[in-house]
Amino acid sequence: MIIIGVDPGYDKFGVAVVDNQSGGDELLYSGCIRTSAKTTFSERLLSIGKEFQTLIDKFKPQALAIEKLFFTTNQKTAMGVSEAKGMATYIAMANGLKVFEFTPLQMKMAIVGYGKAEKSQVSKMIPFLIKNWKTIDKKKVEDDEFDAIGMALTGLATYRGLAK
Repeated sequence: MIIIGVDPGYDKFGVAVVDNQSGGDELLYSGCIRTSAKTTFSERLLSIGKEFQTLIDKFKPQALAIEKLFFTTNQKTAMGVSEAKGMATYIAMANGLKVFEFTPLQMKMAIVGYGKAEKSQVSKMIPFLIKNWKTIDKKKVEDDEFDAIGMALTGLATYRGLAK
């Protein structure tokens, strides 16, 4: 199965594509789709949507694993992130992808084994879970990118559990 993981946002939209068809979890792609604060919010969503669709067309995933949102502070940010999440979910469903939603706690539990793990613990564990990590020419990986990889790996673990 190929799965696309997303850490939704409109400034930085973390995306990762993971494949487990060859006997281990391989990272095919990861990065952040960035938008400019100088453009309108609608233009930012359009830009993210186009790049997200391009990744779906290129990698042909069967599922999307996306962060289930919860916010306790900035409502303005929460609304924009919710819209970015909705846009990604729509595009995934329109392309026939199965959609998995996970809370950060669920992702941390799947990756680290402890739901209240720190982000640094997640970023330290992910290279051990990706079999081709050492062969990837990686620049500094950002938190949003690690979160997207974590979502994709959590989706694969869930899928494997459902397939049994």
